[in-house]
Amino acid sequence: MSDEILINVTPPETRVAFVENGVLQEVLIERSRRRGLVGNIYKGRVCRVLPGMQAAFVDIGLERAAFLHVSDLNAGDRERAGGEQIELAFKEGQDLVVQVTKDPLGAKGARLTTEISIPSVYQVYMPYCKVSGVSQRIECEPERQRLRLVVETFQREHSTGGFICRTAAEDVDEAALRADMLFLQKLWNSIAQRIKTVRVKTLLHEDLPLTMRILRDLQRSRVEKIRVDSRETYARLQKFAREFVPEILPLIEHYAGERPLFDLYGVEEEIQRALDRKVMLKSGGYLIFDQTEAMTTVDVNTGAFVGGRNLEETIFKTNLEAAQAIARQLRLRNLGGIIIIDFIDMQDREHRQLVLQSLEKNLEKDNAKNAISEVSSLGLVEMTRKRTRESLEHILCEPCPCCGGRGVMKTAETTCLEIFREIIREVRQYNVQELLVLASNEVVERLLDEEADMLSELESFLSVSVKFRAEAQYNQEQYDVVLL
Repeated sequence: MSDEILINVTPPETRVAFVENGVLQEVLIERSRRRGLVGNIYKGRVCRVLPGMQAAFVDIGLERAAFLHVSDLNAGDRERAGGEQIELAFKEGQDLVVQVTKDPLGAKGARLTTEISIPSVYQVYMPYCKVSGVSQRIECEPERQRLRLVVETFQREHSTGGFICRTAAEDVDEAALRADMLFLQKLWNSIAQRIKTVRVKTLLHEDLPLTMRILRDLQRSRVEKIRVDSRETYARLQKFAREFVPEILPLIEHYAGERPLFDLYGVEEEIQRALDRKVMLKSGGYLIFDQTEAMTTVDVNTGAFVGGRNLEETIFKTNLEAAQAIARQLRLRNLGGIIIIDFIDMQDREHRQLVLQSLEKNLEKDNAKNAISEVSSLGLVEMTRKRTRESLEHILCEPCPCCGGRGVMKTAETTCLEIFREIIREVRQYNVQELLVLASNEVVERLLDEEADMLSELESFLSVSVKFRAEAQYNQEQYDVVLL
């Protein structure tokens, strides 16, 4: 497998593309005016405690109060809460150190935890936790035991919090691991000093910029090149790599070509396609993605594919191809929360199991946690994917000002009938003899053409004269009835 990371930098925006075997798999976008908050540590103040929800709202200085659930408390706070009574742990007006685990999404505020964790290259430090661990992706048992021994020895010597060895720590010598842990401990000590002196609603610690987070969290065994098109960013990444991850240094390249980096790999086209509802499959089938606030639904269709020896074989092949495409699209679009997949109904039990296994296998590459259920009696697969940041659609798009995000508009006929009802309402309320209707060009044309007979009858019945004026800036649903 040949994996590359492409970094496109402009002053207002940084974009990172993950390309596997020439195919775009994931895009991360960070804008200077709207940086993500995940990983940031704040000194906040409890503004409301809700025992009925076992949650508290904490003011950390954002537009909306952030949400803290009892399940996100550290061991000490949970002990004070008696397990499930958050009102025993916190009171309104209490100062609190919290960390953001999810960015604000839509109308929801940020999600918080009091279990602080600070990542570095090889370790994740948890100052309020005494338990340590090793990443499950490190499968070699002797190596796991070695890492656990290094961490436990460091803990005893420094009376410090807990550490989790990241995947990158595998086969790293003890000196580098200890230096990493010492760095994290010093960083936390400086944060702890600030906690005592700063005011509430203050940012105590901000996570690294996107480009440096990529180097810190990189699974190096899979990446062959990291290409960046900004000379200034290239220099910063080299400096960061030289200090913290020297083994990555040879992978970082500066791209100085005249053709834009993302155009060279077809990334721009793929981003545009990722905003479409419809995704075509190579076989001729297609997928339909519908993203709502409550959940995302994916519908699988055979389309033009007439393929195999019989109907069941055709359906099976389409579903197998769809499983691979869906896994990629979930990463590319960064869809999270509840996801319902409507595969084409399969009669063969073995086929259903193979499609489910294919979906699970393709999702193994996804860094976001996910959980998949069995195929239901209705042929639906229910799954969840952890959502920590906004989807690609929410970052790049906004609801349509014409339809308000519904995805459909009222027909010109419907608007005409609404105008007729409004005319009746106005005449009966104000007893006027003349009215002016302002509407879009399509609606005015219909009123004077297909609806002309109805309009004439209405004017005669109400003894009123109605004039019309087309407004170019009005959409098909907008109109105004003005008294003259």
